[in-house]
Amino acid sequence: MGNIFRRMLESLGFFFSAFFNIRLKLKYVLLFCILLGGGIYAWTYTTMLNNVGGKEDYAEAMRYIQIKDIVDEEFIAPVDRVAMGNAAAAAMVSSLGDSWSKFMSAEEYKTFQLSASNEYSDIGMSLMKNEEGKGFQVISVNPDSPAARGGLGAGMIITAVDGEKIGSYTLDQVRTLIRSKMNTKFSLEISGQDSLAVDCTGLSSGSVTYRLEKTGAGYIQLSNFEAGSGQAAVDAVEDLMSQGAVSLVIDLRRNPGGLATELATFLDYLLPGGRIFSEMDKNGDEIVTESDGMCVQLPMCVLINEETFREAELCAAVLKEFQWATLMGVSTTGNTRTQETIELDDGTAIRLSTHSYLTPKGMDISANGGVVPDLTVYNTDASTTGTTEGTTGGEDGTASISGDQQLMQALKFLS
Repeated sequence: MGNIFRRMLESLGFFFSAFFNIRLKLKYVLLFCILLGGGIYAWTYTTMLNNVGGKEDYAEAMRYIQIKDIVDEEFIAPVDRVAMGNAAAAAMVSSLGDSWSKFMSAEEYKTFQLSASNEYSDIGMSLMKNEEGKGFQVISVNPDSPAARGGLGAGMIITAVDGEKIGSYTLDQVRTLIRSKMNTKFSLEISGQDSLAVDCTGLSSGSVTYRLEKTGAGYIQLSNFEAGSGQAAVDAVEDLMSQGAVSLVIDLRRNPGGLATELATFLDYLLPGGRIFSEMDKNGDEIVTESDGMCVQLPMCVLINEETFREAELCAAVLKEFQWATLMGVSTTGNTRTQETIELDDGTAIRLSTHSYLTPKGMDISANGGVVPDLTVYNTDASTTGTTEGTTGGEDGTASISGDQQLMQALKFLS
């Protein structure tokens, strides 16, 4: 064996001598091989560390591999490696303690994509990310919908919305962008074709209902903060004040939230000048929304419950911090973080909370566990929520026939 190794070194020395026209002693050839081998090892080790994120991440990866190998070799029953890997990934995300962050297997992610892509019910089309990354492909179009009337068809690839390129966007970002165009006319740029115009101006958001109660209070129910809801809520307040409303009940129960821009429209109208809310990422970078000096100065009650989410929770918290309204009902859950879906190389994905809404005083509602009402009031029958139409009014001036105890308490408080 020693003779073979010596001959290899001599051959390598002969090669260098012939190639570089110099004569090298055997010990220098040996030293060169040692240095070369050490350099290759160091480069390989450094590359591996960089690929996994550093020594700590490398140690964690090696621990996972060690556990997997032990289970493969020692566990008494057959091992499903895919299920084990998915369970480990799900546990990593679950350990964050964030109810709205989750890991999705490849099958779950496909289901999520199909569900998310079909949420354009008002526009009438479903989308999926184009495999080549050029844009978003139209999967289906509902007959007699704004999308169909605009000329959209299955197979078309949308590359821009109102001139805004979407090639690098996620499905979540495109959904939000298109939702923000509801109740307007906007253009969609189609790959290889001319732009198409989509007219959604005839669609009614249906997100705001209101009436003047017999107590003189204006009752406004916001079912969501989707496109058009902000201005619709403003118009409702204006109409109620023209009818003589002396106070307002703003019902945010069962409101899942929607678009921050719609919330900003409503709060800017209600509140005096100043910072009304912000959206912050993990680096502390904030997008701040402010109000002008115009405001509505009427006594207000805001109704909330455990189904008041995201922008609706923020609405209640902001009005409370401004001391502009009294909150009634039960505490919300603190779902005020915005999520982003990130696809992994193997077809799985994680849905991760990446931004959080902050109140004017910098409170993170989610970290705080939700919004707590000033007065806790329970409804014994949830089906009665919002029902006071047709009532006659009691001796104290409130509506007298309603099972909605939260609303009744708000009317009594304001009167």
